[in-house]
Amino acid sequence: MRSLYVKFVVITIGIMIFSGIFAFLISNTYYQQKLKPYNDQKNTKIALDIAEFTKNHPNINLKEYLDNISSMGYQIFLVDNSGKEIYFGAPFRENTLSTSTKEQVLNGDIFHGILNFPQETFVTGFFANELKNTIGVPLTHNEEKYALFLRPDIKLLFNEMHILFGWLLALTIILSIVMVIFSTKYLVNPISKLTTATKSLSYGNFNVDLDITRHDELGELSYSFLRMASKLEQMDDMRKEFISNISHDIQSPLSNIKGYTNLLENESISTEEKRNYISIINGEINRLSTLTKQLLLLASLDSDEDIMKRKPFNVGKQIKELVRNYQWQIGQNGITLGFTLPDVEITGDSSLLHTVWDNLLTNAIKYNKSNGSIEISIEEKEKSVLVTFEDTGIGLDDKEKERIFDRFYRVDTARTRSVEGTGLGLSIVAAIVKLHSGLIHVNSKENEGTTFVVELPVS
Repeated sequence: MRSLYVKFVVITIGIMIFSGIFAFLISNTYYQQKLKPYNDQKNTKIALDIAEFTKNHPNINLKEYLDNISSMGYQIFLVDNSGKEIYFGAPFRENTLSTSTKEQVLNGDIFHGILNFPQETFVTGFFANELKNTIGVPLTHNEEKYALFLRPDIKLLFNEMHILFGWLLALTIILSIVMVIFSTKYLVNPISKLTTATKSLSYGNFNVDLDITRHDELGELSYSFLRMASKLEQMDDMRKEFISNISHDIQSPLSNIKGYTNLLENESISTEEKRNYISIINGEINRLSTLTKQLLLLASLDSDEDIMKRKPFNVGKQIKELVRNYQWQIGQNGITLGFTLPDVEITGDSSLLHTVWDNLLTNAIKYNKSNGSIEISIEEKEKSVLVTFEDTGIGLDDKEKERIFDRFYRVDTARTRSVEGTGLGLSIVAAIVKLHSGLIHVNSKENEGTTFVVELPVS
């Protein structure tokens, strides 16, 4: 398979060749349509001026005069009534000229050989050194009739220019090819590095080195690639952590269920112990059930927005009902609850948003301090609604705030050993808020408390 470098060089040189041919064809068309008639008229005038001069100066030596004219850059062919032919200047490459043409000019007509020279692909009307590619005019000297055929001596007039243009063309082509080869290498090299980096990523190596100092599209691409590699590394770390966490969270209750099931097989245990073991087994089953439901909900949120069932509902009334359901747990923990929940109507999935408020409230209860407090409020703005959950709990440090919405992430276990949870609640909250085109903000200080602010569009 050809490399991009070879393809780029071949295509660029092909474009150069095609452009050169196309430009030549256009130039040739312009010559045939415009310059050729002008060239014919110009040389016709010169030939007629020569004939007029010889007619008005009968005493001049015709041969010497025409020889002098030819030395200034013209090829001349002279024929008289008797058919005698004389050439002046450089010889013609081809001397073919019909007798009828000679007689036509001797009889007083003008022969426009340059104008009527065959229109071919190349600019032959200017460079063809042929007798039929001339201007023929009648000439009278000492009452004797002649036919004068004339054309510019291209080799004499433009020989140095031919060499100059030849070298110029050759050097232009060679230098262009060399510059294309080296400039293409400069352009393709970053892409080659990107290809190598891509292969490195496919093998799980995220430490790639790319040049991001270029101030062009390739520099931007390299910078974006490095950002992508960093994101992929984070995602890979999250994947590994996810697998580790879910394996632990599933294995731990299964081990407990297996252990207590084996204990139940012992016939010597008392009825009270059996009830206790069965209660523990049911608790672990409920724990697995909760984990499974949360994983299924996260998968649904990630995969398809069609799970949303949008309709208008009263968010203030919804949170009030939620608070009423948790009133006993709040009182049992000695927590003071205050709220400002006006009747505010928004459009969204009430079931999913109920999950958001439930997670935020249970977190505020679980991570609160004894005799702590919780404040819940709703604030209306022009096109959005702010729902705030503020607690006086253990709080978060800066590192924990950055990862609080990561799946299975839980704050320092040394501070939360007695708090049960899967580490999926806030991930679900963030996913649901995002699905509603909303934002969630966290403001927290360690050992002082945490504030979650959910901003949702009204419609």
